Amino acid sequence: MTKLTVGPYVASMKTSPAHVRDRPAFLARVRLRDDVPTVAGLPLVGLGGSCGKPAFLLPYLIRWDDANTQALEAVGAEFGCFVEYGAYPHLKLQDGGQEVAAVQDWSNMGMVFIRPGYERGEELLVRLRDSLAPA
Repeated sequence: MTKLTVGPYVASMKTSPAHVRDRPAFLARVRLRDDVPTVAGLPLVGLGGSCGKPAFLLPYLIRWDDANTQALEAVGAEFGCFVEYGAYPHLKLQDGGQEVAAVQDWSNMGMVFIRPGYERGEELLVRLRDSLAPA
């Protein structure tokens, strides 16, 4: 598998500092949200506020427990990552600590954020979707 295919879409949502007050340009950009892409059957549901990583909706809720956090760590190890547990878990590369994914658990949905430029992004998204599914 390859990088996520949503890089151009994500880029189209952003603007430069010189245009952050351009309301008509903003209104044109938000129309792009009317037709959002999917990856591995998961719909893109947003972008990380500070990082701009695309977020994909999982087809189930997550309630963290010992079994699924161990599954998360196992997936991380497959991809050369460690898990950093903050407000929600992040997968970071062992080599350099770059964040490549995060999994958010909310009362009404679960989401996976993936770094668009990560070479194994789609593969990681699929592994997380499959490995974290409730039994």
